[in-house]
Amino acid sequence: MDPNISGVQLFGTTYIKMFFLLAPFFTISMFLKMADGMTTADRRRAAMRTSITILAATSGFFFFGKALFSVLGITLAAFQIGAGTTLFLTSVLLVLGISKPPQPEEDADFAVVPLALPIIVGPGAIGTIMVWGTAITEPHQKIYAYAGILAGGLTVAVFLLLAEKIEKIVGRKSLSVMVKLTALVLTAFAAQIVFTGIKSFMAA
Repeated sequence: MDPNISGVQLFGTTYIKMFFLLAPFFTISMFLKMADGMTTADRRRAAMRTSITILAATSGFFFFGKALFSVLGITLAAFQIGAGTTLFLTSVLLVLGISKPPQPEEDADFAVVPLALPIIVGPGAIGTIMVWGTAITEPHQKIYAYAGILAGGLTVAVFLLLAEKIEKIVGRKSLSVMVKLTALVLTAFAAQIVFTGIKSFMAA
């Protein structure tokens, strides 16, 4: 992490990356499919449970990822390569429109599993957030980065709560296009994580 980057810049870049990592357009598309047939009140409660899980999961992986690295003996460079590769493959599947997320069991509560975990906060997002939590060592930078992560999670929460209205305004076809555009940007971001990991590994 660049020590010269300002707190505002770090917040902004982290928020933008989180927006693409959590793929809100894909998120509301999956949410509406799983919540089909639910009452408005039940759908709102499901959206809240999903949002709380997202915020809790991203916070936990950001703050405790470094400890997990130490326990498992994994280097940051190795995890960057692994997380970047996983994120890249996930993004490619979304671009091609062939991603098949796990389906909830009949009568099961989908809000936490599988929607929040592992559909929204999937392996790629988890790995990337853990890399940030390990790479950012300055306390003030960690605060700004976490603020960006939190803002990204809250943005997705708003998308979930307004999912029906967003779909009506945007339309299903436009929503599908936005999902693929978001995933396309995410592939470039994933590739950058891999290149950074390889560079760090070679330097070591």
